[in-house]
Parts: sequence; structure tokens; C-alpha cells
Amino acid sequence: MKFLKPLFFLTFIAIGFYSIAQISETNYKIYSVKEGKEVTLNEIKADFVNYDVLFFGEEHNDSVTHYLENKVFELLYKNYPNITLSMEMFDRDVQLVMNEYLNGDIREKNFKKDARVWSNYRDYRPMVEFAKTNKLDVICANAPSRYTNLAGRKGQKALMALGKDSKKYFAPLPYDTASGKYYEKLMDLSGHTAAPAAIDTGAKKAPPVFSMGGFNLVMGQSLWDATMAYSISQYLKHNKGKKVMQVNGRFHSDEGFAVVTQLKNYSPKLKSLIISTGSDDAFPNIDWSQHKLLGDFIIITDPNVPKTYKD
Repeated sequence: MKFLKPLFFLTFIAIGFYSIAQISETNYKIYSVKEGKEVTLNEIKADFVNYDVLFFGEEHNDSVTHYLENKVFELLYKNYPNITLSMEMFDRDVQLVMNEYLNGDIREKNFKKDARVWSNYRDYRPMVEFAKTNKLDVICANAPSRYTNLAGRKGQKALMALGKDSKKYFAPLPYDTASGKYYEKLMDLSGHTAAPAAIDTGAKKAPPVFSMGGFNLVMGQSLWDATMAYSISQYLKHNKGKKVMQVNGRFHSDEGFAVVTQLKNYSPKLKSLIISTGSDDAFPNIDWSQHKLLGDFIIITDPNVPKTYKD
């Protein structure tokens, strides 16, 4: 299974769209780590009764994954009509725009422009439209890139110098930064090794910095993770009894790292269920032992189904 590159490395280049109607159960397999066997989507729906947040970790250009996200969201709604969608794909500073669209106040073309939708928004549109039709909330969970960029260039001290109106769009300072195995994954993914550097005094137990041309990827990536977790935590604190389905690149939730770990910092009592999806050239003959550490449910998709864009 291929690890998703952090968004810093993605270039969204749309290619021919693969019709959802062409995707079926023959294009994916689901494995329950707890049960130790292959299961169906219904097992995910049933298991979610014991959890507060479902992390659906995706590969952003996987057509089958997008099909499954829609199916899972619709299935969860049938059992949990108070379900809320949370998305990495929207930043906190466009929450008002999202709410206006969901309420039917503004046109879609204005929503897409002002909400700064991703260039592959068509992959996520069905979930947003389902939420709109069924009057469900959508959390714009992410930190705007101007702040992750600032964090990567100048550290948390630069974020601290911003005004209070700016600070409401990202996690409270100081935020925890990637460490341990997640930090190692970030380095392995980018092909970098830890380099000596001054420790950011705004961080808690900051790990060694690795940088790309002076940009501290760990600091920027960690702000994304912390902000998404904070967004979910704050929403659930103000909306007791609701459940959340969080959609993000799987690097942000695989192995319970990143956003999942940050959520524990903000709301230790919340219980998270993790889905990790991605393609594997071995499909359909999957060696599940290679993937079982990634989450509670592992979904392997057919690599022969065309992607929605090239990364």
C-alpha cells in the first residue's frame, strides 16, 4: 500500500473521471482487524455505535475510495441521523461560507469560489450535497495554508505574534508537534533525515527539525493535524451526543497517529474508529498482515480503476 504524500507535495491535475456507476464490490476488500477477517460495509456501520469519531483515511485521488466514502456516510446517516461530516478539504476560515451554502443562502458557484474548494472537489461534492439535502453539519476542519506556511517558515513564535482574529483559525498555541513513529514516517516519506536546528521555544518537547530549504515540515504538518483535531473536539463539546465522520488523507490518521493522537490531547474521552484505505498491486489477493497496524478497518482498492487525477 502506498503512503499518501503530505499535501505539501500534491499537485492536483485532473484526469478523466471514472464513473461511480462502474465501481462495485469487486473493486475493494474490507478487513476487520478486530475480527481478523474480511467483512462488509455493514460491519463498519454496526461497530461505529461504540465510537464518537470515525476517521476515514483516504488516498486523495483514489476513485474507489471516494465511492466508499459516500457509501459509508450514507450508511452512517441511516443509523445515526445526527452524524456530522468533518473535512480536511476545507479550512476553518470558510466555515461561514459552508454554512451559508448548506442553508441554501448562496449559489454553488459562489460557494466553490469563496470556500477555495480543491481542484478535485467533484470527488467530495456528493458528500457535501448529501449533507445539504439532509440538513447535516459540515465542519471545515483544517488550518488555512497561510498559517501552516508561517509555522513551517518561522515556527510557533510567529503564530503567537498574530492577532486574536487570526488565531481563531488554527489550534491553540502551543500545539504538540509530531514525534516518535509519526515523526519518523514524515522523514521517511519525504526522504529527509533529522538535521540539527534550534528548537522552537513555542513547542512542547519539540523533536529535531528536518527542513526543506528552511521550511520545517514537521511544524507545518503538525499544525494541520492539531487544528483538525481541535475543530472536531470543539464541535463535539458544543454538540453533545453527536457523532463525527472525519475525512482526511490517510497519513493524518493511519496507525492512530497525527489527528487521532492530537484529538486525544483535546478530548481524552472521545473514542475513535479508524479506516485506512489505499490500493495494493496484490489486489485481490491481499496479505492483510502487511496492513493490519494501519487502523481498525483496512480497505484495499483495485489499483486498475483509473485515478481521478495524477499526483
